[in-house]
Amino acid sequence: MTTLSSHAAHTATAQPYSVLRALNASTRRLERVLLDLRLQSNPDTQLRTLAHDVIAAVERNPDVALASIYLNQIAGLYAVRHCVETAVVAIVLARALGKTPGEVVTMTAAALTMNIGMVLHAERFQNRGADLTSEERAIIAHHPALGADLLRSAGVEDQQWIDYVLLHHEMDDGSGYPIGLRAPEIPQNAKMIGLADRYCACVSARNYRRSLLPPAALEQLLTGHGARLDEDLARAIQQQIGMHPPGTLVRLANGETGVVSKRLDSGGSAQVHALRAPGGTPLQPAQVRTTLDAGAAIATALHEDQAGLRFSMKHIWGELAAL
Repeated sequence: MTTLSSHAAHTATAQPYSVLRALNASTRRLERVLLDLRLQSNPDTQLRTLAHDVIAAVERNPDVALASIYLNQIAGLYAVRHCVETAVVAIVLARALGKTPGEVVTMTAAALTMNIGMVLHAERFQNRGADLTSEERAIIAHHPALGADLLRSAGVEDQQWIDYVLLHHEMDDGSGYPIGLRAPEIPQNAKMIGLADRYCACVSARNYRRSLLPPAALEQLLTGHGARLDEDLARAIQQQIGMHPPGTLVRLANGETGVVSKRLDSGGSAQVHALRAPGGTPLQPAQVRTTLDAGAAIATALHEDQAGLRFSMKHIWGELAAL
């Protein structure tokens, strides 16, 4: 049976295109491919089609794609949706760095398959709160090499794709795994996937810990672990993701609470939908949209329980965020 791409499915159903719907559809398809890779016919083509669909969704509206991460709107097994979220961030960074269309497709395919070596074990890690056992640490340390082997055995011949999966946990200072390479032996695209991977892990909640708010996650990436980031990647994530990316729940300096709906523009302004007045009263639709200087007017980022907001993404971004 032929599987429709998200674009074809959209055309067939005549629904308005939704970035959020496309990302969720891609996640469901990716789960089927990764869990039964050896049973798939031509997984290389299927995965490249998925990569094209995720790229198309991000390029249609990066703000909606990013917001879906912070608002937890991509459903499915953590190990799979985490790969889609990582791909979203990596695509945004790749475009900012001027990567060619071919590079972006290969890098996206690698991001979508980066955890194939541990996808069957990932829920076990996601749902535990205790320290890892020696066996579990070995699974994590070996998963990039196992992933590369699985892709080869499934018929993937693109060596760059395989290398990005193998090397996405390597670090410039040699502290990474599984090989312990140092810069400049690590391809920048592999480092970009690794950076997006770590960032998305920080802003995702686990059963055993709360998610980091976007400002804290960015600070940890830029200053933590004692490993210096590739300067181009560090600059790109600061400029393209920033402290308060779309989907961040915030309290404004005037006491209103709302959600960032658009990234910083060239003038340093972000767009925020203020949803509640300082006393907690819901704002009327005409009062919702505010353009402001993010550094001055955003007082703090908030967790969901602190913000006390209930809204659908469609309410903020329209049909592009419909489920």
